[in-house]
Amino acid sequence: MVSAASHEHVGSGSDGAVDGFRQGRTLPLRVELARQLRRRRTQLLLGFLVLLPFILWAAFEFGTSGNARRSGGFVDLATASAPNFVVFVLFAAGSFLLPMIVALFFGDTIASEASWSSLKYLLAMPIPRGRLLRQKAVTSGLLSLLALVLLPAVALLVGVIFYGAGEAVSPTGDAIAFSDSLLAMVFAVAYIAVNLLWVAALALLLSVATDAPLGAVGGAVLVSILSQILDQITALEGIRDYLPTHFAFAWSDLISTDIDWSNMTKGAFSAVTFAAVFGLLAARRFRTKDITS
Repeated sequence: MVSAASHEHVGSGSDGAVDGFRQGRTLPLRVELARQLRRRRTQLLLGFLVLLPFILWAAFEFGTSGNARRSGGFVDLATASAPNFVVFVLFAAGSFLLPMIVALFFGDTIASEASWSSLKYLLAMPIPRGRLLRQKAVTSGLLSLLALVLLPAVALLVGVIFYGAGEAVSPTGDAIAFSDSLLAMVFAVAYIAVNLLWVAALALLLSVATDAPLGAVGGAVLVSILSQILDQITALEGIRDYLPTHFAFAWSDLISTDIDWSNMTKGAFSAVTFAAVFGLLAARRFRTKDITS
């Protein structure tokens, strides 16, 4: 064996890696995505998103319906048509459920591997830290986007079946055709996805900073709730514009015959800015972190 080893030649490339090693082949995205989809947590969460529109429909169907549309708000208009039902579902889920879902997928990325004591083995395979973090983040992003699309898609199906493909009506009295409302829903989901980038980046930062997945997920959700509470304090005046959740529901401007894009532009810029800061901090922290688990 010693003689055989003495004749073995192991070359290396300019980056110091042995011949044959390609970091681009480590942790393929399809492998990580399939692994996450097989997790019971992911399956239960996606199943709940499919079930939620039916639960809300049942609440309207079997609840008290007297004067149901008295005030003309989005809740009162929920049963007016399928697009209105989708808008209601997004409003109902936008304050807590959707941020929690994004925080769950991103906060569980690195922290879960650390809690299972498998993170050091992934890095020893070896998978470069930057690639590991990127692949985990991309996978979490795809799962989050799947959840954000699945909920309104099922809600639209439920709405068409039970409420019909009518016009989308806003509380201000504007009404847009069903075909236009579908396009508005696509833009709404896209805006929500962009607006939740800051939650994703914050959860990722907390995930690389702790070995407790619950702490990373809970921390991001708590910050989101705190921001929403502060946004209700009118005494803060212009300061509220800098809160990451201030423009969370700016997508409701899409349900109008004359769309105002200003709030959505501000909300997208704010979310991307916060996400860039938190994302850079997460990458820096993970690059210099001492991995012991």
